[in-house]
Amino acid sequence: MDINKTLIELCKAHGVSGDEHAASKAAKKLLCKYLDNVTVDSFGNVFGETKFSNSGEKKKILLDAHIDQIGFIINYVTEDGFLKFSPVGGIDTRLLPAQEVIILAPGGEIKGVITSIPPHLSADSDKAPTIDELYIDAGLDPKQAKSMIPLGTRAVFSTEPAELLGDRITSAAVDDRAGIVTVLRALELVGKESKYDIAVAFSCMEETGEGGAKMTSYLACCDLAIAVDVSFANAKGEDKNKCGDMGKGAMIGVSPTLSKDLSCALIDVAEKNKLPYQTEVMGGETGTDADAIGVSRAGVMTATVSVPIKYMHTPVEVVSVLDIENAARLIAEFLKEGAI
Repeated sequence: MDINKTLIELCKAHGVSGDEHAASKAAKKLLCKYLDNVTVDSFGNVFGETKFSNSGEKKKILLDAHIDQIGFIINYVTEDGFLKFSPVGGIDTRLLPAQEVIILAPGGEIKGVITSIPPHLSADSDKAPTIDELYIDAGLDPKQAKSMIPLGTRAVFSTEPAELLGDRITSAAVDDRAGIVTVLRALELVGKESKYDIAVAFSCMEETGEGGAKMTSYLACCDLAIAVDVSFANAKGEDKNKCGDMGKGAMIGVSPTLSKDLSCALIDVAEKNKLPYQTEVMGGETGTDADAIGVSRAGVMTATVSVPIKYMHTPVEVVSVLDIENAARLIAEFLKEGAI
């Protein structure tokens, strides 16, 4: 697998929470190379599974990564043709003035820009605007806007993925398309050597409350699960004690809401195979699909494996391809060893 090419392909497929179908279609096509019976449900969840034994003796593991991304939803059209919007997922309003966006209208993509007040005309140019003070300008009059852009239409940041120097890629939607690439690469590495039967879910609506994972984990009916997501990498000005290091491998979650045995087993596999890893200690919920998966049905042994990224929930998220590779190798070795 060409990780760079696959990640860029997935990041270009739009999939704001609640309207993931374009991204789900792209992810399904890729997953079909590795698993049987891959489907996309009416919500946009991608699900597939492969059994390596007909005896029913093998445990079943769910590998989950969320397919959705942050974005915007159009609320109404003003009398002068501007579009009012709300954020979908956690978006920092400081980033928004003068950003270019793509409105995912039924008739095709429409370019727009988020309004900003020139500093010459602003009474307080250093103050971050509230979401109520921002609108999207698509260059349309009110009649055109109402005709072409139904209320509830989603929008995304308008950015093109780019390869930076070294092994870094920048794009919107790296959260969590990097997780999807990690799962796909792990499936490629493990081949038919898994000690577990495998189910894979690329779940929708994670950014708005893990709704998709509640559906897919119930469907999977698995014994254990690994939620593959992204987490915070050290960047300029951040608290290093709250972040991982880019280039130093996967972040293995340790939390009271996760399975201690599964987290420890992943750490053991990393050390045995001399794979770089970092521990990510959390004091409660993880903020990932693991929170929903762990309490599915009668409970599922669940852990998190996260890829560190910089500038999360911005149009310029940055990830190391080497971290994706090492996270995939960790998962693949765990599957091969059947460590639990």
